[in-house]
Amino acid sequence: MAKRVLIAEDEPSIVTSLEFLMRRAGFDTRSAVDGEEALSLLETFHPHVVLLDIMLPRVSGLEICRFIRGQPALAGTRVLMLTAKGGQREVERGIEAGADDYLTKPFSTHDLVARVQALAADTPLRIAPGPDPRFPP
Repeated sequence: MAKRVLIAEDEPSIVTSLEFLMRRAGFDTRSAVDGEEALSLLETFHPHVVLLDIMLPRVSGLEICRFIRGQPALAGTRVLMLTAKGGQREVERGIEAGADDYLTKPFSTHDLVARVQALAADTPLRIAPGPDPRFPP
């Protein structure tokens, strides 16, 4: 079964590139163009890794990262922040919010794929409470 990657990014050209890279690397992907959509997909798609832009419309990437860290059902989810903001303070804010890794744009596609593969390999299996919506009783 392919590991799942959620891409939360509001720039269409970046989403297209990320989807291509992740699928070529063997990941099952879903994409969200704003923070609200990302929060919804977290509950239905159950990603192993989230590629998370900090500056998303409606709900920021930092808020989404904090949400992930506050949910026991998402305890094994890894977060890689992708952002144009690469200053020391921005990196610190991402790590403080619970990000596992931080990559600034523009980035090396080889480096990105390698980081996602490393994060996905470290993701423990988790059993979410309640029924899985993908498999009705």
